[in-house]
Amino acid sequence: MTTPVLELRDVEKSFGAVVALRSGTISVQPGSIHALVGENGAGKSTLVKIVAGLYQRDGGSFHLEGEEVNFTSTAQSKAAGVAVIYQEPTLFPDLSVTENIFMGRQPTNRLGRIDRKGMRHEVERLFGRLGVRIDPDRPADGLSIADQQVIEIAKAVSLDAKVLIMDEPTAALSGNEVDRLFSIARSLRDEGRGLIFISHRFDEVFSLCDTVTVMRDGAYISTSAIADTSVDEIVHQMVGREVTELFPKLETTVGDAVLTVDGLTSPGVFHDISFTVRSGEIVALAGLVGAGRSEVARAIFGVDTYSAGSVRVLDRVVPRNRPVAAMQAGIALVPEDRRKQGLVIDTGVARNITMAIRSQLARFGLITTAAENRAAREWASRLEVKTYALDTVASTLSGGNQQKVVLAKWLATSPKILIVDEPTRGIDVGTKSEVHRLLSELARQGMAILMISSELPEVLGMADRVLVMREGRITSEIERAEATSENVMFAATHASEMHA
Repeated sequence: MTTPVLELRDVEKSFGAVVALRSGTISVQPGSIHALVGENGAGKSTLVKIVAGLYQRDGGSFHLEGEEVNFTSTAQSKAAGVAVIYQEPTLFPDLSVTENIFMGRQPTNRLGRIDRKGMRHEVERLFGRLGVRIDPDRPADGLSIADQQVIEIAKAVSLDAKVLIMDEPTAALSGNEVDRLFSIARSLRDEGRGLIFISHRFDEVFSLCDTVTVMRDGAYISTSAIADTSVDEIVHQMVGREVTELFPKLETTVGDAVLTVDGLTSPGVFHDISFTVRSGEIVALAGLVGAGRSEVARAIFGVDTYSAGSVRVLDRVVPRNRPVAAMQAGIALVPEDRRKQGLVIDTGVARNITMAIRSQLARFGLITTAAENRAAREWASRLEVKTYALDTVASTLSGGNQQKVVLAKWLATSPKILIVDEPTRGIDVGTKSEVHRLLSELARQGMAILMISSELPEVLGMADRVLVMREGRITSEIERAEATSENVMFAATHASEMHA
């Protein structure tokens, strides 16, 4: 039998009294793509960080190409042939593509100077091998997430990495970018490398991977050939229960218009955007990446400005470009990027949850820890945020729990209109169901909800109406009963503009 390129058996890792990994197990064969799936908090990230040398295991075995290893630094892991491609790469923005790929190991010529010509030639060769076109001399600043990931992959190939770990690599990519990434992944597999693919998107797991390992609550559950399993079986193993209602849509009574957007225009970004969202209603803003949906949401909330049009909440006109005025009018925005825009990532849970209501908690200009914790505890409990303490730093939470903290922060303001941008991006299937149930319950209580989503099943499962955007314009409005994958995608890809 072929020796696994990477093998971990019963690996354990604790942080004080918190057990993050009870029995982490995975065996990756050379020339294969191995999916690693599980709910947020299942232990996937901890396992990857042990492989990457960020953490050291407390117990269990760790072998690379049959040899036992115990990395004490990321440099050791890289030198041994392990590369991790993260969801959001961290390149040096002011350096060129070539300089990023050779950072820390620039080749020199006979005079001891950096061999820039040789570096550029090698980068061109790498890109040709990967089948991509990126200018080696351009700065990394401004590159798409997809191109940044390609650069990280090129760096890994140049280091002759034996194991590549892709951690949620497709979360921010368009369809064409995903196809390109998968093509590169398959070519690396065919070269004999072992790849680990971490994703919550089962269609991608079944399209790309050969084998799948499931984890739950810090423990290994199972490993199966993709051909021998199903989505339902994997979901059941991940959550330990049947997720029968991923989209628990509740019956609501739709009332009067709460949010009215009229003729909103920002040249080059979006044009003549008009719609309403009524109380008790979930309206989905659908479309392809780059259609202008997030930009419209940011304009409504006052983060971005616009040149024409108006935003009203009930009968109150909301001044443009003033987020505080939008909040006072009853608008809440849960942004697409929770880590950079939704949280103060190095601050505790309680501080994050109460961030938007601090003026309400203040007494004589002072806020006590007791008052902060009291308000935060209520919302953390209502949204079932899994944390050991309210002072737990937000960066240590799973993606799903981070999203719950952002939702708690805005629900604490008692908004009239809740705007949620990609509410379940990068979170597991169990937490997705919880978020969907929460949105549905809020709508039943009379809240108006504007939901931006790139996931068609989410749009079709949760929305009462679907507004489809294409190239900065609304091209179609579709009622729930008439909405299908086909007519939503048609509206997102064809230029026929909706006429009032």
